[in-house]
Amino acid sequence: MERRTFVKSLAFTAAGIGLSSTLLAAPKKKALGIQLYTLRDALAKDVTGSLEKLSKLGYNEIELFGYNGTFFGKTAKEFATICNNLGLKPISSHYVTGRTTNATATLTNGWQKAVDDAAELKLEYMVCAWLPPAERTAELYKPLPDLLSSSAEVCNKANMQFCYHNHDFEFENVGGSMPYDLLLNQTDSNKVKMELDLYWVSKAGKDAVALFEANPGRFPLWHVKDKDRTSGAFAEVGNGDIDFDRIFAARKTAGLKHWFVEQDVCKGDPFDSIRMSRDYVKTKKW
Repeated sequence: MERRTFVKSLAFTAAGIGLSSTLLAAPKKKALGIQLYTLRDALAKDVTGSLEKLSKLGYNEIELFGYNGTFFGKTAKEFATICNNLGLKPISSHYVTGRTTNATATLTNGWQKAVDDAAELKLEYMVCAWLPPAERTAELYKPLPDLLSSSAEVCNKANMQFCYHNHDFEFENVGGSMPYDLLLNQTDSNKVKMELDLYWVSKAGKDAVALFEANPGRFPLWHVKDKDRTSGAFAEVGNGDIDFDRIFAARKTAGLKHWFVEQDVCKGDPFDSIRMSRDYVKTKKW
């Protein structure tokens, strides 16, 4: 065979191998996230076993809660190993301010270590999860934007995004103003993003899409949970009155990056509930 013909043949063969590898490569798994608070009782009994059941249900992105210097009793390295073995990717974690308690590993006590551990776990987001009743006063809302901003600066230096997660009480009138407006307007939109809880914003009688349109790009994280049509209680996704299709149609305006199924309270086994939510989500192109 002439050298020119041989080289051309070799090139086509190599190209064919590359093409075959591309065609035969496993398709990328669709992201399916969950906030682990839904499984808090199971995790308290068996961390690894619970995460294994979660993985088998098809969930592959997780948001953590309850950090107290460890992740469910595991170091960042230990927890990362468990997740890696099960095909789970930790995306974010929840924290509290610690302003009215003596708790450690909070925004006001041990925040640098919390950030360091989150960075070791390769989290993308750190989220202020909620405010206990003692903090829901005009006097304590007023300095909150500064606390969130300073916490965000530490977080941002570690190449993670800081967010605030809402409930319904931030939409109540306190001292003549709405706390959620205070948080939106008195923090830097790049430093402090929002994790919008679709259940709680609906419970408060507010429109998620209107919030997106008024604050585009501010909502990279969502909690996807449903509200029972009759009682207003927590429901499996797709079994309540929240119009998820309408909300997800505005995902680009919101700046959505990740979303997590969550059900704070389940009538039966939480694993059954998240399976039902999964089955509904699988019918969608979210």
